[in-house]
Amino acid sequence: MVYLRWDHDEQEMMTFELQVHTTGWVAFGFSPHGELPGSDVVIGGVFPNGSIYFSDCHVVDEATLEEDESQDYQLLSLTEDETFTTMLFTRQLQTCDLNDLDITFAVPAEETKYACTFIPLPMVKQKHHIYKFEPVITPHNITLIHHILVYACGNASVLPSGIDDCYGADPDFALCSQVLVGWAVGGESYQFPDEAAFSIGTPLDPQYIRLEIHYSNSDLLPGLIDSSGVRIYYTPELRKYDVGTLQTGIFIFPVHFIPPGAESYRSYGLCNTSQFDEMNGTPVPELHVFAYLLHTHLSGRGVKAAQYRNGEQLGIICEDNKYDFTLQEIRDMKEILTIKPGDEILVECRFQTLDRSGITFGGPSTMNEMCLAFLFYYPRNNISSCMGYPDILYIAHVLKQEASDTVEGMMAMDFVDWDNETIKIAEKAAKEADQVVVIKTINELQKSERGLIRDIIIPERAACHNISENLSLSDLRAATNLRLAAVHRSESSTTKEMASLSLLSLTQLVFAWLILSSELKM
Repeated sequence: MVYLRWDHDEQEMMTFELQVHTTGWVAFGFSPHGELPGSDVVIGGVFPNGSIYFSDCHVVDEATLEEDESQDYQLLSLTEDETFTTMLFTRQLQTCDLNDLDITFAVPAEETKYACTFIPLPMVKQKHHIYKFEPVITPHNITLIHHILVYACGNASVLPSGIDDCYGADPDFALCSQVLVGWAVGGESYQFPDEAAFSIGTPLDPQYIRLEIHYSNSDLLPGLIDSSGVRIYYTPELRKYDVGTLQTGIFIFPVHFIPPGAESYRSYGLCNTSQFDEMNGTPVPELHVFAYLLHTHLSGRGVKAAQYRNGEQLGIICEDNKYDFTLQEIRDMKEILTIKPGDEILVECRFQTLDRSGITFGGPSTMNEMCLAFLFYYPRNNISSCMGYPDILYIAHVLKQEASDTVEGMMAMDFVDWDNETIKIAEKAAKEADQVVVIKTINELQKSERGLIRDIIIPERAACHNISENLSLSDLRAATNLRLAAVHRSESSTTKEMASLSLLSLTQLVFAWLILSSELKM
């Protein structure tokens, strides 16, 4: 009765041919749940006089079909003979019309896939604030989605259409580097503080975002489809400040590496904010950091970020010494932390590679590594990221390897005989090497400078308190007698309960006697 054929091109334009064993009219639609209400429908037909009609519609309820204000389906042909009505039409995978359902993404049978597309932010006539976001993960795909990032695009950017590899052959799909919101494994929804949120709707605000979804299909399963994303909530009720996000840590490419067989290996990424004013175009106000998100891959065991001013460490910005890849949440600061222009931010990541026989390189795959700290702050500026990486030639030469450029320096790491000694030499050399600090803005301006890694001083832990030391021997005796009296009064208790209480009381008596004996001996 029905034939349906479809295909799509590199611009993610879908072409459909619908042929139905009928005359008059035909319709085709998408439903999020298999029912008519809420479905996205295109309808077309041939009048008795031979004229045709074609319309993009949506179903309100079982009896109401409404035409969309935005007509996003395009008719190529509509014909009818004695047996069939055939309709040929096109539509983009994503039309940005709220009445059109997005067509799901087919996840390739690849270990790692970074899928990117560009989507307009809500068009509002006055300033609004995005105050909350939450992940929307397709059911049964929770183990497939590694992370979702939403980047704000500079308004001068010329953006491509469709969906493609974020870091593949077309560099335009890597445009937009200022993180707006992000989610990773184990994260949940997040609501910004009452005093700050992300601004949209003004001439200075981004109009488009880049949606990046990292798929980790480690089992190379075929036929997987996905429609995951992020839902944002926005309001005309404005907060006092506009939020910004600063990405810090180790620049992923090209020289981050971790030796195999390491019980503990530390890597460092430096950010020097002294160039922020020049890169921003206007003086950058102090950054008031209120939340953070830490990110490594599977071999990460700890992440911390330290703050320095005039060469002296002020303290630890944030840290997680028992990092868990499956619990990556945005965490609020206990207190608002202020970063002033000229301060340095040093991110240290600790890795363990006892289960690996080869070098782990920095990269996009889950089996590669990253070392990142996203700092959420206010008021917003134009700086997107500030990350560092070590001089790989210095490390190679310390390890007695020949190399004349960055590529040879990385290749030389494969020729090192890795053991506990060479692992420690490499860690020390990477810390002593000059750091290349790369600063990037929302408008894709980029600048590099040099810096040095400083020691991270761990603050002394607060003294612990053992309240049992404050109990006198008479207090212990009184507590024991009280519990004994309670046992004797519980005549309604069962035999089993009485036996348990008696055993507990006997244990306490023995404990009190031991304390008394030890005091008498002293």
